[in-house]
Amino acid sequence: MTPGNMQGKVCLITGATSGIGLESARALARAGATVVLSGRDKGRGEAALAEVRRTVPDAKLDLLLADLTSLASVRQLAQDFQSRYPRLDVLLNNAGLVLDRRKVTPDGFEATFATNHLSHFLLTNLLLELLKASGPSRVVNVSSEGHRMGSLDFLDDPQAERGGYSGMKVYGNSKLANILFTRGLSKRLQGTKVTANSLHPGVVRTGFGLNAEGFFKHLVKLAAPFMLSAEGGARTSVYLAASPEVEGMSAKYFIKSKVARESKAAQSDEGAETLWRKSAELTGVGR
Repeated sequence: MTPGNMQGKVCLITGATSGIGLESARALARAGATVVLSGRDKGRGEAALAEVRRTVPDAKLDLLLADLTSLASVRQLAQDFQSRYPRLDVLLNNAGLVLDRRKVTPDGFEATFATNHLSHFLLTNLLLELLKASGPSRVVNVSSEGHRMGSLDFLDDPQAERGGYSGMKVYGNSKLANILFTRGLSKRLQGTKVTANSLHPGVVRTGFGLNAEGFFKHLVKLAAPFMLSAEGGARTSVYLAASPEVEGMSAKYFIKSKVARESKAAQSDEGAETLWRKSAELTGVGR
């Protein structure tokens, strides 16, 4: 990966202690950025810092702990970041979760929707003024081609409370939410020097999906030999975070570092606005 020169830039990455988040951190640190890794576990976080420094000895790194299933923890993450850094050039919303059984967060939200969408909606809005003040700056949202399994029907039941629970369907809805959020955010960023884009990283061989149980976890293990490496999966994230080629480009969806067409549902301005209103009500920001 050969991103642009990131000297003097500050990047915050969620879900950065393993997988494509870790490889994104490595690439951006190699390009000269100060990279703040966010993760839930202190031990894994410190191991991630050591791993990046192993290959990038002069890396400028920091670790902030946050549990994205908790909105209070997300608020603390935003507060901690702003207390340490006067600028934010790239917010890479990378953390993701898939479950095959319905679980509820301490806030009472369905866990996949809360982690994959609500946490990033809240974090982005809490850091938005800093992003604007640091412009030109970028928000990069890691979605998935799995968004094609989602439908706008989820907007009537975002907590997946009705009917039978399908982990893959709920995951697809959360990835659809990532793109709709990017769409709604880009609209609100018009006239600023902040851009927002989303991406599909590829089918990546990481620990993702291994938190699930039963058949899905078994399927992930079987498919692992045919998947991209974490480094390969990070390429489009790094491209959108650092490449001068996408300067000023916003509201786009990328695959393999190229603009791609998202699903029809993901192109819905009405859906984006409905999701924004619901998310604002649930998190108390973005109104």
